[in-house]
Amino acid sequence: MTRIAFLGAGSAVFTRQLLVDLLRYDDLPTLEIALHDIDPDRLEIARATAEHVAARLGKPLQVVATLDRREALTGATAVVIMIQVGGVAATYVDLQIPAKYGLRQTIGDTTGVGGVFRGLRTFPVISQIARDVLDVCPDAWVLNYTNPMAMNVWWWSIAAPAVKTVGLCHSVFWTVHGLNELIGVPLDGTTYAAAGVNHQAWLTEWSRDGQSLYPLLDAKIAENPELERRVRVEMYRRIGYYPTETSEHSSEYLSWFLRSDEQIDHYRIEPLQYLGISDSNVAEVTEARRRLAAGEDLDLPDGDDAAEYAPQIIHSLLTGTERWIHANVPNAGLIDNLPQGAAVEVPAFVDRDGVHPKAVGAIPTAGAALNRTYLSVAELAVEAALTGDARTVRQAVLVDGNASSTLTPQQIWDLCDELTTAHKSLLPRSLGGDVELVLP
Repeated sequence: MTRIAFLGAGSAVFTRQLLVDLLRYDDLPTLEIALHDIDPDRLEIARATAEHVAARLGKPLQVVATLDRREALTGATAVVIMIQVGGVAATYVDLQIPAKYGLRQTIGDTTGVGGVFRGLRTFPVISQIARDVLDVCPDAWVLNYTNPMAMNVWWWSIAAPAVKTVGLCHSVFWTVHGLNELIGVPLDGTTYAAAGVNHQAWLTEWSRDGQSLYPLLDAKIAENPELERRVRVEMYRRIGYYPTETSEHSSEYLSWFLRSDEQIDHYRIEPLQYLGISDSNVAEVTEARRRLAAGEDLDLPDGDDAAEYAPQIIHSLLTGTERWIHANVPNAGLIDNLPQGAAVEVPAFVDRDGVHPKAVGAIPTAGAALNRTYLSVAELAVEAALTGDARTVRQAVLVDGNASSTLTPQQIWDLCDELTTAHKSLLPRSLGGDVELVLP
């Protein structure tokens, strides 16, 4: 029986989404879903959710729930990773301590100071998972959803280059979905492609029947001045290609937006937005626990086709179905004007043999310039973990556009000192923490 392992399965709402997408395929064999989490309560919710989804959709499913990660991984064909090291409490720290210094973030999970510290506490766990994968399921495809995507995929390529690792994110799909909805053009029949880095790729192709759809977007923006008060529209106007992540996320990747109250007001940005999102996620898990205990139905997402990429990849591996997705992988000649070895996001062909990234050549120069700053933060974070040099952690934050437009270098050093103390139990020992980091 084909085993699919979910690590971080206590992300119960996302686990539900992935299972619904997967089980809606009618041509899959009976699957064994091995669920793992470090929280017994969350793991039980995930187990009950999996069984509930299978029953609701009328599909056979074998469910294994275990606190033993190696047990969950043993013999897996695919490993879906959606862990959040430190949980919601660490997310609060990543946002609230920088805010005390005057550094505003919206989500704080991708780059900048929040992304750097999230990455540094995730790398040790990735190394542990990589060691287990190499021992008990070396041929598995590792499908990573955990942020910071670019840093984590980069670390995977260093910690376990032999493991077939792909970073997955739905930002490209939902960007195109939203744009087509805005201009009134069906998504079906639309051709699109993006390239760059995760959460900051550029929509380089967007057409229907051989005609670019960008002129329709330009017309829509021209007739509605309020659209110009969105971060992504401003980025599009200045760079020439639409970025593939929400305005809320995108605002904290650059020096342009969060540096002043006037910019925040003009672009309608909500600093610390992820605090509310995190609280909502916890409330959803609480509600799922209540419904399952009461024997009530859970809300299942609509749609007949999988919206998430992991179910699509698993379906292709098992049936040979061919399709295109967007994937995050090390840059091995895929994008000419971004650093080789860095994690980049490109179109990828998927079939029975796995995921095959497409080389796209050079991407738009201005977009690549912004990507290189983003990747410099990631590179320094990875280097800090490899060398154990605490100064490199601070340099990673120093080169971030949002941080450097708001704080002085000394403030950045002081902020990183305080975050290191706050996250001590989760950070590598070489960087002032308590955790052993197994290096390759």
